Amino acid sequence: MTDRHEPGTTAERLQHLEELRAQSAQPDPAAAERQRARGKGLARERIEALFDPGTFREIDRYVQHRNAELADRRPYGDGVITGHGLVHGRRVFAFSQDFTVFGGSLGEAFAQKICKVMEQALRYGCPVIGINDSGGARIQEGVVSLAGYADIFQRNVDASGVIPQISLVMGPCAGGAVYSPAITDFILMVRETSHMFITGPDVVRAVTGEEVSMEELGGADAHAEKSGVCHLVSEDEAACIADARALLSFLPQNNLDPPPWAPTDDPPDRLCPELDTLIPDSPNKPYDMHQVIRAIVDDGVFMEIQPAFAMNILTGFARLNGHPIGIVGNQPGQLAGVLDIASSEKAARFVRTCDAFGIPIVTLVDVPGFLPGTEQEWGGIIRHGAKLLYAYAEATVPKLTLITRKAYGGAYDVMGSKHLRADVNLAWPTAEVAVMGPDGAVNVVYRKELAEAADPVARKEELVAEYKARFANPFTAAERGFVDDVIPPRETRHALVDALEAAQTKRVERPRRKHGNIPL
Repeated sequence: MTDRHEPGTTAERLQHLEELRAQSAQPDPAAAERQRARGKGLARERIEALFDPGTFREIDRYVQHRNAELADRRPYGDGVITGHGLVHGRRVFAFSQDFTVFGGSLGEAFAQKICKVMEQALRYGCPVIGINDSGGARIQEGVVSLAGYADIFQRNVDASGVIPQISLVMGPCAGGAVYSPAITDFILMVRETSHMFITGPDVVRAVTGEEVSMEELGGADAHAEKSGVCHLVSEDEAACIADARALLSFLPQNNLDPPPWAPTDDPPDRLCPELDTLIPDSPNKPYDMHQVIRAIVDDGVFMEIQPAFAMNILTGFARLNGHPIGIVGNQPGQLAGVLDIASSEKAARFVRTCDAFGIPIVTLVDVPGFLPGTEQEWGGIIRHGAKLLYAYAEATVPKLTLITRKAYGGAYDVMGSKHLRADVNLAWPTAEVAVMGPDGAVNVVYRKELAEAADPVARKEELVAEYKARFANPFTAAERGFVDDVIPPRETRHALVDALEAAQTKRVERPRRKHGNIPL
């Protein structure tokens, strides 16, 4: 390796600097070829694709490890590229692990570079993006590597809720290394080439006897559909990076800055006549809540988060009159939109993310209740459902709620109700706010009367009709002020835009405390 301290004239020193720069930017050809053969890009290519052209400024490019066992190989950068640049014209910090250098393994210098860039991002109030592609801890550096991981975890926690943190998993991420992405706000993965797991297939086979492939155990689809670890899956690295850039467009620089407003030609008072006929006459017939979302948001653009996990609830980002919003909506087309363990956790995490970064929350309600059964009860639906309740109650951002159809039982309370200090609660005429559905309520309340009736079927029909007239509508709740207004569905966009604009100056004083104790 060229001596970077070589003396000489000014011209010679400049030439030497250019040689070092070229050397630090040039990966080993054989290692680069192996990386491409796996269908993966190079660390520097990923960085260049992430940032606006020509804006990336590298830092610590000449850092080298200090391990005696690897003294014959001391590449510049030590296997990770760090720096900052612009994404959509806004400053973002990033690191990109280089699998062509020691398999992307983390050593002392490697960890120090990542910690340094994260500390700068936190100090300057800018988002940080980590591109993960690593074989794990550098064995030759022993416990120092483990200490490096812990140092990174600590900075992830320090930055949590202060600056947006996004993890792009573009290769292996195993063992303790997975906990850094797990602490960040969003994890993006690439189908077939991204893998995350605590223990790999070989260890699983040795310990449990299970035969499982890397893709089945920790691939993108496994974490998007089963574990809920992954927020977005992409077909290739270019799409993954594009998703990261799109995600940043909804997020503020930090928790003190407002979310980025974007101009739109979509009129704020636009009517949505298609919504007037969306709700089926039959209360048991499903419909797609995506149709409601696309009708009311700016230009119909909805960036769904965790679309393949807990599909009975929808979460994602959109805009109303240029303002970023987070949307939480029951999905009647999946399990009738019921709340269960997975959907409660998914929505709770999303609500807290929006609240941390000042993004208003719009809640679309069509929920028949919580999913019954021993699996749910023994799995802790009480504790997990309480997470969603806690998240809504704790959130101080503008909270707008629309009840489209069912809002039954405790699930009504949990889904952004007025009682959890939602700012504006609207309902369509098709809304039903009640303890339970008409059939179930009549069976419970009038059990004795039905048993003694000469014609139980006819009497039940009468009682169900009476119940529907009294409770299966939004007006009883509106009489109490629990619903602020009942609106024609076509006016939904206009009403929500007005409510959001009015809530822009919302201020809430919080009790002084170290932190609450959410039922984790």
